[in-house]
Amino acid sequence: MEMEESFDAEGSLDDASCLSPQSPGSTSLARRQNKEKEIKETKITINCVTFPVPASALEQQLLKPNEWSYCDYFWADKRDPQGATVSGFEVLLQKQLKGKQMQKEMAEFIRERIKIEEEYAKNLSKLSMFPMAAQEEGTLGEAWAQLKKSLADEAEVHLKFSSKLQSEVEKPLLTFRGDNFKKDMKKYDHHIADLRKQLVSRYAAVEKARKALADRQKDLEVKTQQLEIKLSNKTEEDIKKARRKSTQAGDDLMRCVDLYNQAQSKWFEEMVTTSLELERLELERVETIQQLLRQYTTLRHETDMFNQSTMEPVDQLLQSVDPAKDRELWVKEHKTGDLRPVDMDI
Repeated sequence: MEMEESFDAEGSLDDASCLSPQSPGSTSLARRQNKEKEIKETKITINCVTFPVPASALEQQLLKPNEWSYCDYFWADKRDPQGATVSGFEVLLQKQLKGKQMQKEMAEFIRERIKIEEEYAKNLSKLSMFPMAAQEEGTLGEAWAQLKKSLADEAEVHLKFSSKLQSEVEKPLLTFRGDNFKKDMKKYDHHIADLRKQLVSRYAAVEKARKALADRQKDLEVKTQQLEIKLSNKTEEDIKKARRKSTQAGDDLMRCVDLYNQAQSKWFEEMVTTSLELERLELERVETIQQLLRQYTTLRHETDMFNQSTMEPVDQLLQSVDPAKDRELWVKEHKTGDLRPVDMDI
């Protein structure tokens, strides 16, 4: 992506019209404008960055085809909803900062889940100690007592679940990419912004030099025409001076374009390197959070299994409930006598 040295293509330096007197129509302004137009049709400068026009960009291959890589799709600037100009690199940075915010909100969500588990465990434990139906007897009483005990066991399961959520999910979410992350993003931002500012400065120098060269060429044309119609005796000497100034202006433009291309090349290289690093960081973020959320589901499944295990003794005792045996036990304990009444004799 190098700026075209349009003064060279226009013939402003190598063309004999810049070095020796010519007829007024031999190198007209229209001719130079036509050549400049041809160059502009293949390249366009937007916000001081030179791009190929879409028609000529077909030959430009993606750096990482079929990967939707950051380094291929964020070269141009865009407008935000408020109408402000946002560079492609700023869009990538905003993605990183948004990812950090999403990570923080996920940790807060897990924290709320932990609070719910802790509160649920507390209420289960409290309920298990209620003396309700404590006087139930027999096999049904045993099953009822085990059911109440299962609440305490389930409360313990949920406490362990909340503790593991805190240590294995919430804490890693909070500590992944600590306070230095935003500082690193600022460093990237300042580095690329400084290179872009340098590019803007170089482009301004190119435009200034281009205008200076155009003025010198026009001055040389005027003096050449004056010589041919002999309007001034000093015109020949003036032509030599104008020729030297035009050549110098061309050299200045070449130097400015070279410095611009160097600045754009440096910006390009750093954009590729940094955008690929941001791409790597985003991949790392997604994979890390994916792993932590998988750990959440694993813990959740374990909790279900442990809760199920607290029900197994209850199920067994419920299977053993025997109304006949309960009646026997109750009668034996509470009977008042097994002699039945009989008829009275006279």
